[in-house]
Amino acid sequence: MATHDHSMMRDQLIERRRRLEGSIGESQEAVQLMRLLDEVDQALDRLNHDAFGVCEVCQGEIEPDRLSADPLTRFCLECLTPAQQRALQRDLELAASIQAGLLPNQAIAAAAPWQFSFHYEAAGPVSGDYCDVVNDGKGNFYFIIGDVSGKGIAAAMLMSNLHALFRSLIPLGLPLNQLVEQASRVFCQSTLATHFATLVCVKASTSGEIEICNAGHCPPILLSAGEISTVRTHGLPLGMFCDEQFAIEKKQLRAGDVLLLYTDGLAEAEDGDGNPYGTDRLCELARRNRSLAPELLVGACLNDLKGFSASRADDLTVLAVQWIPQEYALAADTDATAVKRETVN
Repeated sequence: MATHDHSMMRDQLIERRRRLEGSIGESQEAVQLMRLLDEVDQALDRLNHDAFGVCEVCQGEIEPDRLSADPLTRFCLECLTPAQQRALQRDLELAASIQAGLLPNQAIAAAAPWQFSFHYEAAGPVSGDYCDVVNDGKGNFYFIIGDVSGKGIAAAMLMSNLHALFRSLIPLGLPLNQLVEQASRVFCQSTLATHFATLVCVKASTSGEIEICNAGHCPPILLSAGEISTVRTHGLPLGMFCDEQFAIEKKQLRAGDVLLLYTDGLAEAEDGDGNPYGTDRLCELARRNRSLAPELLVGACLNDLKGFSASRADDLTVLAVQWIPQEYALAADTDATAVKRETVN
């Protein structure tokens, strides 16, 4: 028998049934709602008879991520008809396209005084990683990276949920800790108890001051004046509890400093002997490449990972952010021009 959190599924189905019953009498689509109500009742019956999560054709286990995304699912992937498989493939392709549209706009990557570059790669058709860059229009940038629980379609849905949450809350101008706390509260109230997300949210001002809120995520790496340091985890993941509180750590960057954010698809990747890539190796890589621009630093991370691990089973996201104030950028341009002239002469 398939193993799932039946109590959570039962609560979700009962709530869905209650809403359907309340809508049938007021809707013009009563026939369709009645059909959905019947499917909910069938799913509850499967729960009551220990048949929930079991494919009705082969009696094998239905994929957990599909069941989490849709508790009414009755067949495993292998037992779908060709037409159903084609429909599922179209849905996955559409989901991947929508998800790609939620990624940061590279057009703002050179918006002074912040430059950034990222790599976002799903292990399957869609990803559970979350990556976003938001300009609040008040001189602040928000750099966010996260990883939601689970994989596949269900994780991709949760990723989209987080994206919408932060995009709707950032314009309110809340202090960073309140922003993350509010997002966690809504995320907790709108998802199952088994769903959560690790996340780092960075608020960056034009002065180079950054505020970092780390909710159970991989520690960011700061490359500052030739020194490498990590910003450790301060809180539980988002959505674990509805009344979570989060701490903030402030840093004043120097011109040219870089902040490196990443998901566990990098830190926990394994070599052929099962050894993890690890934060220490990433810190050493960052130390050797600390003078690189964000795009080149991200590329160095990917090349090193490729040499370390031949295969990958998890989503992968890397985001590098650099503070380049105007006077620093002008000085760098002047130096580059001087060097070019000396070379010509």
